[in-house]
Amino acid sequence: MLRYVVEHALSGHIGQLKERTLGIEVFGRDPHYDTNLDPVVRTTAGEIRKRIAQYYHEPGHAGEVRIDLPSGSYLPEFHLPARTPTVLQPVRVRPRRLLISLAAVAFAAIVFSIAWFKPWAPQPVERFWGPLLNSSGPALLCIGPANLSAATPVQPGAAAGGQLADPSAPTLQEVQRLEAQHVALSDATTLSRIAGLLQVHHKPYHVRNAVFTSFRDLRDGPVILIGAFNNNWTLRLSGQLRYSFGRDADTKLSWIADRQNPSKKDWAVALQAPVSTVNEDYALISRFLDATTDQPVVIAAGIGIYGTMAAGEFLADPVYLSALARQAPDNWDRKNIQVVIATKVINGVSGPPRILATHFW
Repeated sequence: MLRYVVEHALSGHIGQLKERTLGIEVFGRDPHYDTNLDPVVRTTAGEIRKRIAQYYHEPGHAGEVRIDLPSGSYLPEFHLPARTPTVLQPVRVRPRRLLISLAAVAFAAIVFSIAWFKPWAPQPVERFWGPLLNSSGPALLCIGPANLSAATPVQPGAAAGGQLADPSAPTLQEVQRLEAQHVALSDATTLSRIAGLLQVHHKPYHVRNAVFTSFRDLRDGPVILIGAFNNNWTLRLSGQLRYSFGRDADTKLSWIADRQNPSKKDWAVALQAPVSTVNEDYALISRFLDATTDQPVVIAAGIGIYGTMAAGEFLADPVYLSALARQAPDNWDRKNIQVVIATKVINGVSGPPRILATHFW
């Protein structure tokens, strides 16, 4: 983003230095996205201002051209060293001497970006997803159905030609019955976000309904589980981790449980409450090497639909994964990870995900 605003300011295209334009051009947001619910530009600008201040506070940078990003603006300012404190206005003033200064500013911006942001180093997205992206075999995207009641137990029977049918294989009728329901929109949204990320990184994948996914399937390669209570594999594989899902059939309450504090039920949602009364949802993001399958597993699962959508957004957005990296220990990309997140729900729309708790081991 810093390079974008510097290059456009120097070329005189200051009309493009607006929050919505930056969100679309730099972060790939939809042209009609809600900047109030998705403050990615403001969040990143704040982080850039902090890093700029830290960079120029370090010894050895006093004689460099200074780049500032004023608060409340995305139009950068350029300052020559202290002996010439004049603020350059590259858009309006173009004398020969200033053109030389502008060339120096552009060079300084590139040097600053390279020195501080280290583009050759793995970025948070690659560091989080590295174990899956670098693993052999295609990734399995395992998604639950919208209604588990559609799946009926499979009965062994005779196949065509007199051969004994595979008892683990679903019948055509079962598949059609399940396909007729489709999947939850929240799960499909998260599926599309993660599938897009895998495509960008040239990682092959295939999608399978959780009801028809076997343990053998989980052992064939890396696994991404989407959804919680509609995905039995999520509940089974996360059951022995520190954070998992709990629910009470009597109170109709569902929550993210903490094995180190079993009585804690702060992260809870009443799934049978009127949707208009739900103002917050929670999700659990996990990445770990599963001991039973010996494969890397990523879980993106909310208690409710809003939590699952927030989990998908968190896992596909460099800004949120950068926030996780700032809270993580050294070599966190080589550790197992769990992240509990929350999202505000306003008029049936989930807001930006917020990190509530993390666990690395």
